[in-house]
Amino acid sequence: MELTKNISQTKLIKTILAIILGSIALTISAKIKIPFYPVPMTMQTFVVLFLGVSLGYKIGLASIGLYLFEGILGLPVFSNSPEKGVGLIYFTGPTMGYLIGFLTAGYLASKINSKDSFLMVLVKLAVATSTIYILGLLWLGILIGWDKPIIALGAKPFLHAEIFKVVLLALVTKQIIKIRSFI
Repeated sequence: MELTKNISQTKLIKTILAIILGSIALTISAKIKIPFYPVPMTMQTFVVLFLGVSLGYKIGLASIGLYLFEGILGLPVFSNSPEKGVGLIYFTGPTMGYLIGFLTAGYLASKINSKDSFLMVLVKLAVATSTIYILGLLWLGILIGWDKPIIALGAKPFLHAEIFKVVLLALVTKQIIKIRSFI
């Protein structure tokens, strides 16, 4: 009985630590901007997919959810905060659809398993990433109007960077997926 209690306490501590570290990694990835044409690239989508692959859907989504909750509460965790605002006002701005898409992408990335071929991993990561952009573009269209060049504003500038991140993650997914067994 005592051994069972210690094991479940250890698992709980590992889980909480993984969730907090995942949120911190997502915050750091939002703040580091890599010069990329035509707009700077952050590694947020890479980290979102990484969290899904490495931690599984429960802990991965909890990490992403904690990150979003921290941002909604007003902590400057989002990419352009505090410069362009904080809290719920920032969250409901032009990036809300993309931020919500982090949840779907993290979930879909968690469905990758060690038996998947490289091509299948690549496809699953591309589909997961596309949900970020689909939700982002839908929200952007609602917010600024469908008469604007939504795809040119909200997706096209990021496509090369996303391809790079998906391929990079696909190359290391088999090693990353092993992290799940430690939690």
